[in-house]
This record gives sequence, C-alpha cells and structure tokens, in this order.
Amino acid sequence: MKSSSRIAAGVAGALAGYVAVFLLFSLLDLGNRADPIASGLLALFVYSPIGAIGGAVLASWLVSRPGKDASNGSVARNSLKSLGVVALLCVAAAGTYLAYAYATATPWLNPNAANPLLVFEVRLPPGGTAPISPQSIAVELQTDINTMPAELTPTGFRRDGEQAVITGEVELAFRTAHRQLAVNIEGQPSRIYPIGLSARAPYTAEFGTWRPLPDGSEIRYRAKWPGKS
Repeated sequence: MKSSSRIAAGVAGALAGYVAVFLLFSLLDLGNRADPIASGLLALFVYSPIGAIGGAVLASWLVSRPGKDASNGSVARNSLKSLGVVALLCVAAAGTYLAYAYATATPWLNPNAANPLLVFEVRLPPGGTAPISPQSIAVELQTDINTMPAELTPTGFRRDGEQAVITGEVELAFRTAHRQLAVNIEGQPSRIYPIGLSARAPYTAEFGTWRPLPDGSEIRYRAKWPGKS
C-alpha cells in the first residue's frame, strides 16, 4: 500500500479514535459529576487526544502489518505523519473559526478605517415651504443594530420647482441591510424612508433615483466611502 494511503488510513483512525473515546467518556459518564465543565474539557483535550493517538497507531499497524508491504514505512512513522496531518487540520479549522468569529462578532462595515457615509437628499411634498432653519429638522438613521443622528448640510438646501429639498449625511457603521431614515420636521408629520442599500453599502458616485413616499415626499441617496469623492 502506498505511503499516502497509509497516512490517510492513520488520519481516519485518529479521528475515529478521538470521537470514540469522547463518546465513551460521555455515555459512561466517567467524569466528575460535580464539575461537568472540567470533565468536558478533560475529555476534549486529554482523553480524546489519547484515543486519537491510539486510533492512528492501530490503523497504521493494520495497513502495515506483514503481508501488507510494510517495507515502505514503519508503523511509528506512519502514525506520526497521520497525527501531524490531523494536527494541521485542527489548526486550520481553529483558524478558520476564529477568523469567522472575529469577522461576525461585531459586523463593522469598515473596521480598519473611517466609516462610510450615507449622503441623502429629501424632497418634501409640493407646495410646502422650506424649513425655517436646520434646527427645526431632526434626521436619524435607524438599523437593527444601532441608531445614528445625521448631520444636515444647509448649504445644499434648495427648492426644486414647488418642492423644498433638504440634504445631509450620516455614518454607516455596521454591515446590515435593515436601514431606514427617520426625518422629523417641526410642524410636519414624521416620515420614515426605507434605505435600499445592500448590507455592505457599496460606493456609488451618483445619487440613485428618487424614491417616493405616499405623502408625496421623496428621497434619493448614495454611499460615500473614505478616500472617494
């Protein structure tokens, strides 16, 4: 049998030995009943690894015993190689899990730099007057993770025909597709505008199309990332 096949058999034996000892330890309740957490850790990191070593040695012996072309590698060497492969697999699995856990524990949108911005324009219903001052307006980004007050840009306030337009921007801190913009203007009803960006809010240089509410107001927006205009 080829050396690679012997190593594969040893890996299978090591995995089988690990699982078998852990299950045996659990089913027979061999640990300290007064401290089940310590018993579980002992099974995972002491007894089950011993079972893995035994399983690797047994599998290597079975495929390398006389009559099975034992000259291509000793039982000990094949067992060590198999355990090395298992150790590498464990390290790779642990690294993958830690990377995933780190990436998803707090879903920052841009963890290593300044946050991107949602730049928006709200066009109020026709016939209304422009707000007297920015102080009469409160705008807030609402998500399933956080809320964030927006900063208005009064220099962008204007009239578009019969409609007043207010402008501003707000930080996009988290990776989520559940976003909405709450606009409260003194003397007017509250308005909630759904924000149709994907969770990662990709950069766009131009505003999207106007999106209306039933009351005749509209919103358009784009995601602005640091270092991009």
